[in-house]
Amino acid sequence: MSLSPAFLDELRARTSLSTLIGRTVKVQKAGREYKACCPFHNEKTPSFTINDEKGFYHCFGCGAHGDAIRWMTDHRGLPFMEAVKELAQAAGMEVPAPDPRAAKRAEQAKGLHDVMAAAQAFFEEQLGGIEGAEARAYVQRRGISAATARSFGFGFSPDGRGRLKAALKDFGEPLLIEAGLLIDPDGERDSYDRFRGRLMLPIRDIRGRVIAFGGRILGAGEPKYLNSPDTPLFDKGRTLYNIDRASPASRQAGRIIVVEGYMDVIALAQAGFGEAAAPLGTALTEHQIERLWKMADVPILCFDGDSAGQKAAMRAATRALPLLKPGMSLAFATLPGGQDPDDLIRAQGPQAMESVLAAAEPLVERLWKFEQAAAPLDTPEQRAALKQRLSAITDAIGHPDVRAHYVHAFRERYDALFFARQAFQPRHRRGGSARSGWQRDRKGNWKPPLPPAGSEARAIGASGMEQRLLKAILASLLRHPEQIALHRETLSGLRIADGALAELMKAMIAASFGKETVETGGLLTILGQGEVYNMAKGMLRADTFTFTPHRSKADSDRVQRDLDEAIRVMAQGPELEAALAEATRRARDDLNEDSFAEQQRVRELKLDHDRRLAELAQSEDSI
Repeated sequence: MSLSPAFLDELRARTSLSTLIGRTVKVQKAGREYKACCPFHNEKTPSFTINDEKGFYHCFGCGAHGDAIRWMTDHRGLPFMEAVKELAQAAGMEVPAPDPRAAKRAEQAKGLHDVMAAAQAFFEEQLGGIEGAEARAYVQRRGISAATARSFGFGFSPDGRGRLKAALKDFGEPLLIEAGLLIDPDGERDSYDRFRGRLMLPIRDIRGRVIAFGGRILGAGEPKYLNSPDTPLFDKGRTLYNIDRASPASRQAGRIIVVEGYMDVIALAQAGFGEAAAPLGTALTEHQIERLWKMADVPILCFDGDSAGQKAAMRAATRALPLLKPGMSLAFATLPGGQDPDDLIRAQGPQAMESVLAAAEPLVERLWKFEQAAAPLDTPEQRAALKQRLSAITDAIGHPDVRAHYVHAFRERYDALFFARQAFQPRHRRGGSARSGWQRDRKGNWKPPLPPAGSEARAIGASGMEQRLLKAILASLLRHPEQIALHRETLSGLRIADGALAELMKAMIAASFGKETVETGGLLTILGQGEVYNMAKGMLRADTFTFTPHRSKADSDRVQRDLDEAIRVMAQGPELEAALAEATRRARDDLNEDSFAEQQRVRELKLDHDRRLAELAQSEDSI
């Protein structure tokens, strides 16, 4: 649905941003603004400011920036329209209905939400009554505190065919059937309660509204867990249990943990891991993976250590392959065999769980280990079969850059496993000299030893030419902020020697993660006042760099091409430095025809790089 700018502006104007944020974050008045410790990253000194007059918040530490709607989507994890509706309700505004049919659907959904809320109240009441004694005893045996049970909304469905039906009769049977609370036997007999004699756990949407239930049987019987069927409110393949609580918790923790079921989530929450969610009785789906990526770039899948749990993890890994994007992946934490999170925490405490999460493996490593262990690798045919299985994995990856890196990673592991070379031993040489380290060349002349290797982790900007080119790149990115996201991966990997330039690069990269393209003025606003701001303003005034003509009508393709070249050359410097250091070390340790030729080849590459660096760094005037 398209909302007019006028409506959104009015909504923002009616919303007190400091009050909205202050509901979940401790804010303090600071002059005409408010300040707080940033909820998007851990910090001890407040760098998060809220400006009610201008209607935006900004963190000078991590770059988080936005308005009231952005707060609801980024911190609460709500979809855009859900955020607008909640803010509009609080502000006393009506969200325009797009058409009569949509309005009718919204009215029907409202009725379903009402009946689900009434069912939740009924189940909670029954848990506290006489008939709920067995369910309360089960909760106590599981070590679940009364506070945790209240927080997750535990309830009880009495063992009768029509108890809920009678309690909610005012809603009418059709609505109860549509909500999945009653089973309709197609006219053969009367409808009856779906959940009977079970501990009831409400399943909530991102806004915290009950949309379905999960019921655990208390005695013998099957199924052990029974979920609501799919309804207009509930699609189990798109819903995650505890999403309403895990989403804001994940912003604080910087991660999201995926476990197998309800009780795993509840045990983790009680132990202090509020950022846990679970699929609903099915393997993790593509929709659920995409939803998890909205909370964290690399969700941690922590399934049971038994065979079933590890198979579930591999099914999730396989489903994620076509969806992988730069920076977006999965990690896998393995619990000790035969234990679930509750078992581990009870036996060894929360720190043991933290250790399991800290040891999570990247997706590429988990896939490699799984395929390597899938079959014997004793014969050439078996080894070729492994190579085919790895190729099938890489073929399933949709993004070309990610696929290329997986191909390279698997090839390295495969070659190391089957084609590892014996370490080269220096040969005994005849005709040595008293001058240690000197060697004869092919003509028999004595040659002094090669110079020692340089630093392999040199930061960019150590030389004058490098710093000039780096400033030119930053100036171009300031004028064309839309280019930052296109080069973000390479830029993020640069180690910059100059502190102010490094701070400017960090702020620009952080701003590029926003859902809206940041303009030049917005970047300067984010920088605030100070050394970095003044330096950026100076770069914008110094329109003198020749690697791209900085005109207002400059072709965006030309800008991108020139930035590609400049950033590539900039990033190659430390790589070539390290390669030259390694080639020099090898030649020094074992000077022979091959090692000397390799050292000279890399030296030539480094000289060519330095020449290209000098060309790009030339400008009509310095910054």
